Amino acid sequence: MKKQTAGRAILGEIAPKFAELNDDVLFGEIWARETELSLRDRSLITISALFSAGQYPQLKSHLQIGKEHGLTKKEIVETITQLSFYCGWPKAWSAFPLVEEVYGKEDGELDLSVFPIGEKNPFGEHFIGQSYLACLSDKQIPIFNVTFEPGCRNHWHIHHAKTGGGQILICVYGQGWYQEEGKEARPLKEGDIVNIPANVKHWHGAAKNSYFQHLAIEVAGEETNTEWCEPVSQEEYERLTSLSLPDDERID
Repeated sequence: MKKQTAGRAILGEIAPKFAELNDDVLFGEIWARETELSLRDRSLITISALFSAGQYPQLKSHLQIGKEHGLTKKEIVETITQLSFYCGWPKAWSAFPLVEEVYGKEDGELDLSVFPIGEKNPFGEHFIGQSYLACLSDKQIPIFNVTFEPGCRNHWHIHHAKTGGGQILICVYGQGWYQEEGKEARPLKEGDIVNIPANVKHWHGAAKNSYFQHLAIEVAGEETNTEWCEPVSQEEYERLTSLSLPDDERID
């Protein structure tokens, strides 16, 4: 996990020790612990506590962090609605504009990249978790935007082709993984490109605590078809969070 530096950046001069504790203990240790609570869980708990206390500047900051950890606008709205009956109706009136400011006025539940989310993936039987599919172009070269909810990934599969074929992935939002059979998994982030050869067994999907989107471009070939294989086991997937990666590539 990246070390948070907001404390030092904002309070480093006036309260250096507080800033150190904020960055190194609160975010560097408490938030980074590997327990039964995911980053998404921790964000929801923190947002609920800040809303209950009426701490709106901090609430706005943690709404943004929660969004990055995969909390949707609808989930936040429902949480505030539930808490308003226990913590105060006026607090909800003060909090909802912050939610609107952070998440925007999107028509759908998700506000990720500039590309549409589409509908629930009709190939969902070959995925673990929820994914969405939007056809961006069916002319010349088929292009699809695939959205993975946190922890979602597709099964191992092969893009068969007699000649040509394969697939290109262009990552446009969030963090994810790509792995070919017999090789270590590759962490993915916005801007990365993956060239998948034909006839190579592989899988791809989201990191555990992040939404992930990529454009899938089908490469033309002869006698092409997709063979779906076994799911990526939970043990295989969980192992990825323990890989030794540079700080700027950690996605657990």
